[in-house]
Amino acid sequence: MEDSRRAHIAIVGWACTTLCLVSYASAFSHGASLSACTDMMPRHLRVQLHSPSNNYVTVHTNMSFYFPGDKVPVTVRSTRDFMGFLLQARKVSNDEIAGTFVFIPPGSKLLTCFEDGDTVTHSDKSLKRNLSFVWKAPDQHIGDIKFFISVVQSYFVYWAKIESAIVAQRGQN
Repeated sequence: MEDSRRAHIAIVGWACTTLCLVSYASAFSHGASLSACTDMMPRHLRVQLHSPSNNYVTVHTNMSFYFPGDKVPVTVRSTRDFMGFLLQARKVSNDEIAGTFVFIPPGSKLLTCFEDGDTVTHSDKSLKRNLSFVWKAPDQHIGDIKFFISVVQSYFVYWAKIESAIVAQRGQN
């Protein structure tokens, strides 16, 4: 009788743990949470951060400068599949999020960290490799920017704040 009760308790405990982990994991399968806006870090259980210098993802644009109001194409390329991401443009001067995304690929969605559409994240767990976006610069002067992406390869492995080259702002202050 005692063995049967222990087995029952063990099964119930395993079931509760499994359901909790599955529901926690599915909470991030539809995109990053707003808590990741500032530091671009996933909020998964027991995740392992890898050095941005050892990543397999690049984020770049074919423009080395922009004018206020310009639309800038942004490309993310990867040599391996990944599931999740968080993409932002940030001012070089103070690391503030800047501008808005006006085109995003399927499997992604806009987030509002500080203003509508200033951040893009994944909307599903489909495997991704090459993604194209269009970012719109604000109409006012904000200075030079960089694009940053955090990439989640799996629930336990990610790279945070992989950065593009500087895109310099042209035009009057």
